[in-house]
Amino acid sequence: MTPKTPAAPVQPWKHLALLVVLGTAACVGLSLALNYLLLFSDSLTPFGRGAVTAIVVPIVIGLPLFALLGWQQSEIRRYRQELTRSGTYDQLTGCLNGKVFTSMVDRRAQRPAGPRSGAFLVIHPEHLASINLRFGLEWGDEALRLIASAIRSAVRKDDLIGRIGTSMFGVFLPGASEEDAKDVGERIRGTVGKIYFAPKGDKDVLAIKVGGVIFERELDFEDMFRFAEEGIAEAPEEAGLRLSHVTN
Repeated sequence: MTPKTPAAPVQPWKHLALLVVLGTAACVGLSLALNYLLLFSDSLTPFGRGAVTAIVVPIVIGLPLFALLGWQQSEIRRYRQELTRSGTYDQLTGCLNGKVFTSMVDRRAQRPAGPRSGAFLVIHPEHLASINLRFGLEWGDEALRLIASAIRSAVRKDDLIGRIGTSMFGVFLPGASEEDAKDVGERIRGTVGKIYFAPKGDKDVLAIKVGGVIFERELDFEDMFRFAEEGIAEAPEEAGLRLSHVTN
């Protein structure tokens, strides 16, 4: 049995040509039909018949056409916004995704003007693997969403927040002093500690580790991340917030 050859897809321009031809024919037919009907009206002068045609035909054709075009433009804008958002923000937490966050931090470091000092924080949720094992991955995702929301509520207006790993967040604080960084870090820890988290009705505690670096001249992302991670690795288990200093 000879296999059937799949039909060739219809080219987009053919759809457009068909729409143009049929649309034009419909408009012409509507105009002719209206003029024909008006010929039987003795109460209208030739000018009146022309005026009725000139008013009715654009309304009948233009109103639905422009309504359709306006709706399509609105949909296109919505799709573009969704596309931009999906390419910029992490879908689970709503924070900047790692690629965009890294790029924005590096661009700020390279700009000719603006504050050159600042701080960078790395936030590690604790016990996340245990939550995943005991309650399931969906509750681990919920824990990350709650922690991300707590971080957003604790940072300053111009600070940047990104999800830079599967279970890791970064916060870039331009122009921040050591006191500012400590205040933001401790505020994040306190807010996370107050989260009500009860997977499957069993109340659990969310906790995080926070490490950071204070710099006088902005560093690129890789250096900031390395110094912040070293601070967490060197800190004792009971330490809540550890900040390193880079003075060069």
